[in-house]
Formats: sequence, structure tokens, C-alpha cells
Amino acid sequence: MPAVPQEILDNVHRIEIQAGRLVTNLFAGEYHSVFKGHGMEFAEVREYQPGDDVRTIDWNVTARSGGKPFIKIYDEERELTVILVVDASASGAFGSGARMKGEVAVEISALLAFSAIRNNDRVGLLIFTDEVEVFIPPKKGRRHVLRVIRELLYHRPKGRRTSIAKALETLDRVIRSHAVVFVISDFIDDGYDRALQRANRRHDVIAVSVEDPREGNLPDVGFLTLHDAESGEQVIVDSADESVRQAFADNWQKAVARRTRTFRRLAIDEICIDAASGEYVEPLARFFKGRMNHN
Repeated sequence: MPAVPQEILDNVHRIEIQAGRLVTNLFAGEYHSVFKGHGMEFAEVREYQPGDDVRTIDWNVTARSGGKPFIKIYDEERELTVILVVDASASGAFGSGARMKGEVAVEISALLAFSAIRNNDRVGLLIFTDEVEVFIPPKKGRRHVLRVIRELLYHRPKGRRTSIAKALETLDRVIRSHAVVFVISDFIDDGYDRALQRANRRHDVIAVSVEDPREGNLPDVGFLTLHDAESGEQVIVDSADESVRQAFADNWQKAVARRTRTFRRLAIDEICIDAASGEYVEPLARFFKGRMNHN
């Protein structure tokens, strides 16, 4: 395997430091109040009190105590599985700010991965285009997460198009137990509603929508050749025509509204990220604080 370029190693180190700061300042030990554990583990027994669920009586301890009833107390299982489902299609190679959408998506993924291991959780990765290109099964530990981050930074996608449905169908086959699933994409796709609904029945699915406002605004600069990064199709438009610019903006707004309606209908939380600004800590903070308040 070729040596990893120093620039990538530097990026990994920078992201790890930033992630540590985010976990300390944002989660502050409350990470697991946001994402509930996937099971319960035995903690202790105590005497039965009126109103306790009789199904929790520990009959063995009760028998040894001469008939005085005791119940089992359970703690929520602390260990989580976090899966990052990351879109690497060609539409991510757009950006009107300092970074492309795809680069911002990678940084968000890295922050979430480091946040998870700081809480001793397992982290897995699924990178997709119109096919699933990378799957790293969930494991614990810093060394494993560094492998995940390296894959995110170093992977060169083979496909150009997007199939969120195919990614989620693969996830359904390879991750059978409950997980926290971050789908990180610009969601420039359709036909994924059913797969998303099915995934959300088993998992806690969060949509992280990475978009650039310039994608919905056509500049007034005369004739333009618009190139679809995924299909390769080209079209010439007269951007000086106000009706053309308005139609372009309307189509974009309708697509965003349709996406948001889908998430709401399926009861899926959405975190909207403005890739042009490069600011993702604040939207993540709002999401986690909102989850904590809701719980």
C-alpha cells in the first residue's frame, strides 16, 4: 500500500484535535443522553416497592431472602454502534466557498467518528456513489477510527452518480442490530423514501444535508453552459433572462422542500449544513442540544 501523503496525515491530526474540542465543549458527558443505548444491562437488585413492575422480580433472590420480594434494576446499555453513510458522488465536487461539499462532508464524518470513540462506541463506515464502494465494519478504538478517517480522505470514487437507496439496502443487510446512522449527503437523488423508512425502523437515522446556496442561484452573466457532474449532461442557458434564473431557483427550492417533507414524514431528524460557509459545528450543536431537550 502506498504511503499516505503528509497532507492527509496533517488533516487527520487537525480533525482529531478539533473533534476532541467539540466533544469536550458540546457533549460534556451527555452524548449518551442524546443517543439511547440499544439495550439494557443488569445493575443491581433492590426490595420491591408498591408500583414496581412485578415482571422485574428476581425470584432467585426473593427465594433466598425468605420470601421478601426483590426486583432487578437495569441500566441502559452505554455502548452504541455509530455508522457513517457518506455520499462520494460527483455532485460533492461543487463549492462556492473555501471547500467543496464533499470535503465538508468528510470533516463532519471525521468529527462524528472521533466523538463516538471518545465515548467508547463502535464506529463503522459505508461510502457510496451509485454503488457501495467501501464498507468498514464497526469497531472500537482510536486506531480503527484513524483507518476510517484515512479511508474518507484517501478514497477515490469509481462511480459518479448517487443511489441512496442502494446504500441503505446494503446497510440493512450488513448491520442487523440497532445503530445510530448518519447519512451524510447532498441528497441530490430520488426514489430512496422506502429504503430510508425501512432503515429508520431498525436504526436511529439522522440526515446530514450538505448543500451550497449557490446551487440554487444562477448568476446574471449571460449565456452559460451548465454541466451535470453526475450524468455528464450539458445545457446552455441565458442567465441574463430573469425568468430563466427564477425557474432555476424555483426548481432548487422545490427539491429542497421535497427532501425536507420526506424527512418529516418519516420522522427523521435533519441537520442542514451550509458548505459555502464551512460552518458545521453550530448546526451540530443545535441538533444535539435539541435532542437533549427533547429527551
